Amino acid sequence: MRFDFEKEELSALPGAESHYWLLTNGLGGYASLSADFSATRCDQGLLIAAREAPGHRFALVHRLSETLTVGERSVYLSAQRFGDGRQPEDGLTRLLRFTVDRWPEWLYEEGGVRVRRRCALAHGENTAAVLYEVENGTAEPCVLRVRPFFLGAPKGEALKEKPSLRWEGGRIRANGQTVYLRTDALLRETAPAWERLSYPDDARDGRPASGWAGSCCTAELRVPAGGRGRFELLFSDRPVQASGEVLLSAMAERQRALEDRAGLADPVARQLVAAADAFVARRDSTGGGTIVAGYPLFADWGRDTMIALPGCVLAAGRFDTAKSILRTFLAYEREGLVPNLFPEGGAEPLYNTADAALLLINCVWLYFRRTGDTAFVREAWPVLERIVRAYRQGTRHAIYMDTDGLLHAGEGLDQVTWMDVRIDGFLPTPRHGKPVEINAYWYNALCVLRELAPLAGADGGEYGALAERVKAAFNGKFWMEEKGCLWDVLSGTKADSQIRCNQIWAVSLPFTMLPPEREARVVETVYRQLYTPQGLRTLSPEDPEFRPFYGGSQRERDLAYHQGTVWPFPLGAWYLAYLKVQGYSPEALRQVREWLSPMAGILREGCVGQLPEIYDGGAPGPSKGCYAQAWSVGELLRVYETLEQEEKAHA
Repeated sequence: MRFDFEKEELSALPGAESHYWLLTNGLGGYASLSADFSATRCDQGLLIAAREAPGHRFALVHRLSETLTVGERSVYLSAQRFGDGRQPEDGLTRLLRFTVDRWPEWLYEEGGVRVRRRCALAHGENTAAVLYEVENGTAEPCVLRVRPFFLGAPKGEALKEKPSLRWEGGRIRANGQTVYLRTDALLRETAPAWERLSYPDDARDGRPASGWAGSCCTAELRVPAGGRGRFELLFSDRPVQASGEVLLSAMAERQRALEDRAGLADPVARQLVAAADAFVARRDSTGGGTIVAGYPLFADWGRDTMIALPGCVLAAGRFDTAKSILRTFLAYEREGLVPNLFPEGGAEPLYNTADAALLLINCVWLYFRRTGDTAFVREAWPVLERIVRAYRQGTRHAIYMDTDGLLHAGEGLDQVTWMDVRIDGFLPTPRHGKPVEINAYWYNALCVLRELAPLAGADGGEYGALAERVKAAFNGKFWMEEKGCLWDVLSGTKADSQIRCNQIWAVSLPFTMLPPEREARVVETVYRQLYTPQGLRTLSPEDPEFRPFYGGSQRERDLAYHQGTVWPFPLGAWYLAYLKVQGYSPEALRQVREWLSPMAGILREGCVGQLPEIYDGGAPGPSKGCYAQAWSVGELLRVYETLEQEEKAHA
């Protein structure tokens, strides 16, 4: 999709700062700034390089300062706030248009001179390009000077002191990190200069409000009166051989190929396919694929990967990638669990999740249903059996099957569901006991093993019998007739009866336990209590613990994170559940299309072309948290895929 922002939308700095653009490189590295080309947070930049894919990342090039001189008059094209309150760079007054269509592009006009800027990022390496075109319509020569500012710091670390800088020709040493720079403009060494940038987005969330960056060179292009000129700047962590134009073409071709492979016609669906590619990455430590949970805050997590994979990878037709990701997690199964986090630097993975292993089983099933890859089923089978065996017998974090067949999970301060916030010794959303979605995943996993067993040369009868036992217990213990929905958890505490979005997965999974009339009531209750066009609330507004606003200090944000905050990714499951209980009727398909009609506008807000992590729970407005989130994109992409499949079936 093409997203155009005209001058009227971007004329004020706060408005321009609320939009972002994102390019990624398949390694976990990225380029991302605001629509006005400023850094509003310390984890933004023109080149955030993945030294070890995907999570060991360094901010190398933070931003560019651009000055256009026409005759004796100089103006800024770039925009930036500074930590001392200065705001001398305000190119918004000269910005005519900001566009995102395969890549971000800006058009400026100042006194008869037009400047176009485009950005590109290489796939599979840490190389960024910024391309300029200058059209001088005046009777005087003009000069465009571009000064890059470097950090050389771990991603997300705001520098409290000025970074060290050393010029070495086409190579810059910034805080001990090497950045290679190539340009066809005139490149000059300059005396080191530093600036303390303001990070308003970080300040709002209680992170450092400012940080230092430094520069030691300038590139410039002189364009005669009535003439045209162009040049490009390329930054990398290795000697640069690429061309910016080649990188732009490669980006466009890659996105077109991915969209065509997915085979979806809807423009929003095709945009979501392109957005999903941002999260698919390589993991160096395992030699396989993975999914980055979100930009700019997160690395790859097991739970997020397994939730995002069906949409971001399978719905996009990337079956070899899916197999690589699944193999990574299958290889790291321990005691029936799979990693929720692969720390960098050789540390042991963290196995602090009850759902990732069960969702892995679901992903193997979904992969098999699309590919018929029985060889992979046989390869995965021993691990799938070990997972179920460990859950039956008991494993870490008090994860075990109780005598009724239902799963228990969590103890002490171990938060092992996706609602996992812990504040010192306090759990804002305690869910120790028998969480509803964990037991839905458990039943689904047992049914998957029942179905896959013959392909692996095994007898699935035991898994089928246990599934029936779980189904009976679930229906007997989780149903709240007076509320027309499911208990959120069985723990004997007041948290049990809270109306939360977790119950929707008991309707949307491939194998479910409720009779049709109960499924329909769950879908209706979730709609009435939790639905918004942007996502599902994590807690009913009628609950006294509901928090309508997400923001402030880390503590304040954590207290609201799962206490009403709206999350887009469960909305995918709700739409799929609604279609299911409505029998995928033409009327239901039209209704979901109508509900999804704001999606094109939602994709314009925040990170252009992406879906975010969260919104406020009271009145969802501007997006918050990660401005590009994998499972949000993946789950909504699954809805669009289902709509097109069912609409073709009715045609």
